[in-house]
Amino acid sequence: MAMDIVVPEVGESITEVIVAEWHKKIGQWVELDETVVALDTDKVSVEVPAPKAGFLSEILVAAEGTANVGDVLGRVEAGERPAAPVEGVAAKVEKAAPAAKVAVSTKAAAPAKTATPAKAAAPAKTTKPAKAPTPARVAAPAVMPAAARAAADAGIDPSSVTGSGRGGRVLKEDVHKATAAVAPVAKPTPPAAPATPTPPPPVAPPVARPAATDGRGERVVKLSRLRKRVAERLVQAQQTAAILTTFNECDMSAVKALRSQHKAAFQERYGVKLGFSSFFVRAVVDALQVWPQVNASIVGDTIVYRDYCDIGVAIGGGKGLVVPIIRNAEALSFAEIEAQVADFGRRARDGKLKLHELQGGTFTISNGGVYGSLLSTPILNPPQSGILGMHNIVDRPIGVDGEIVLRPMMYLALSYDHRLVDGREAVSFLIHVKERIEAPERLLLGV
Repeated sequence: MAMDIVVPEVGESITEVIVAEWHKKIGQWVELDETVVALDTDKVSVEVPAPKAGFLSEILVAAEGTANVGDVLGRVEAGERPAAPVEGVAAKVEKAAPAAKVAVSTKAAAPAKTATPAKAAAPAKTTKPAKAPTPARVAAPAVMPAAARAAADAGIDPSSVTGSGRGGRVLKEDVHKATAAVAPVAKPTPPAAPATPTPPPPVAPPVARPAATDGRGERVVKLSRLRKRVAERLVQAQQTAAILTTFNECDMSAVKALRSQHKAAFQERYGVKLGFSSFFVRAVVDALQVWPQVNASIVGDTIVYRDYCDIGVAIGGGKGLVVPIIRNAEALSFAEIEAQVADFGRRARDGKLKLHELQGGTFTISNGGVYGSLLSTPILNPPQSGILGMHNIVDRPIGVDGEIVLRPMMYLALSYDHRLVDGREAVSFLIHVKERIEAPERLLLGV
């Protein structure tokens, strides 16, 4: 009996998904709860497991196709796991499948027919060629659709690209890196042409031409669902909130000295590095408890004040910027905050963040400084009323006790919803954060 593979519920605001990749082909055996297909949403990737053990008998939505929550993506047919899957699976699918499935089955059976002439000549060798297709299929690197398109545009074979994705999959970024690596190698080829015999020179110019560009090439790439969602949220923020930004700067000397003094002991005890994130999260939490308006939201014609602080931390992931949430940050220690941030960073790069980890949040911290940004105006993440932008640490001359000294300085930017937060509260909030960063012992003493 066949069982449907269905698009699961992936969040209250998500109704449509894109099929990113099928991990199995029609006719292949799947175990119960083994990942069969990966889906992309506008926030995270979702892996759908097999509802039962059996053969993948049907694929209804191909890779890059779209489907709604509850739609059937494919079907798994029950059966006993065969010792030699290739022929048994083909027979199984041929039995259970109408038109499209039969076509696939015939393709799978083709290698067996080719082996028949060899059977007459040398019976002993017949079994070995029959098994050859199976390892070849397993060994073939998985190439993501976007990577395949990028490889076609660049004119390179995607199977020659080393994949950095999950399970060795070839991503679009891998193709771009491979293309960039090939371009410099292509240039030494023309000088070598004079040394070669007369026949090759006519062939060399066509090969060199694709590598050289005049800088006016164009590529049309479909907007990803994540990018679409980010765009919608940013436009929504600009249209629905009265966004204003206030700036200040803070001296990072005390935090840097504290980190240098205790980072080895901190890592040895807690197994995680002591970064800047925990200092800023704790400083923000301290300020939110003094200025609750910045932690509140406007809902309709009401204001929702919160006694908890769920802090979103913006992280650059494999699919773009994501903002996982540190829940109840007011109750966490420095080590617990650093551990969560490090874990979010690792899983964001692998695309393994869960949807619930990206939902909610009462305030956001964005660190453009890791990319070298000196100053920026961050945009609110609705329905939040505040977002803090951290920036690059740069040694700058400042006046201290009547003298000009060099200090590691960082610009801070607070964007806030002026409908709810007045200038006095916003400026006071930012100064409160600045003072706790410049004197981090106040975070420990609560003063």
